[in-house]
Amino acid sequence: MKPAHLLQPAARYCGNIRLLDIGVPTISDAEVLKAPILPTPGPDAHKYTRGMVAIIAGTMSGAADLAALAAMRAGAGYVTLLGDSQGPPHALVRTPFSTQALANDRIGALVIGPGLGRDDAARTRLDAALAAGHPMIIDGDALRLIDPDRIKALKVPVILTPHAGEFDALFGKSDADKITRARDAAARANAVVVFKGADTVIAAPDGRVRVAQAASDWLSTAGTGDVLAGAIGAILAAGLDPLDAAGAGVWLHGDAARRLGAAFIADDLADALRCARAAL
Repeated sequence: MKPAHLLQPAARYCGNIRLLDIGVPTISDAEVLKAPILPTPGPDAHKYTRGMVAIIAGTMSGAADLAALAAMRAGAGYVTLLGDSQGPPHALVRTPFSTQALANDRIGALVIGPGLGRDDAARTRLDAALAAGHPMIIDGDALRLIDPDRIKALKVPVILTPHAGEFDALFGKSDADKITRARDAAARANAVVVFKGADTVIAAPDGRVRVAQAASDWLSTAGTGDVLAGAIGAILAAGLDPLDAAGAGVWLHGDAARRLGAAFIADDLADALRCARAAL
């Protein structure tokens, strides 16, 4: 495919696309996102081998709840929510936020940003998360409280999940195409960047890029980004390469939305991740 087949606004006018082999080999660092191959539990698996995800709650605890539910439905073996939150699911472990809780060396992925807020308490939690030394997914409000140089200084795998406004705030505005912007941002922050939208672009620091095919327009509802952050957290905690984990999370997120059809909410989307994962 060509970029115009996948990137907006051109993609919406393409209609049905047929990709035919004409016998011309191509080599590119950019490719269309494909269905992932994900690990499945074996007879000796337990909750920690499947991956432990920790999610930091903030001023809007519902966003962190959505991320936690998504991580569970996407296949994590153990999910703990650090902060003030109540209610189901009962399989979710809820723990007061503390540096001691962050020090758990079983944490395979740490998600921060959904509903975090932008006050002093949010900054304190972000500082503690960055110092904890776990692989990270940085989303939402946390993207407004950090800069690329600080991200680049981290010694752990990092996945950033900005929408357009967050991307502009973090990396600056540009008239360049979305693939170029995502690739440049990934190199600048030394992190995998998931540049979200109807034409989500996933870029690694080494220049590799994966572009998702058109997503459901019904994803334009509150909380779906929180669901994506949690889904990526589950895959990263399972031990996948950060680019593969980000791509798998985006693919599951999009497939879950397609299964739901119209007028779903983020809670439905998180639940639908189970069917998307089971179909692989």
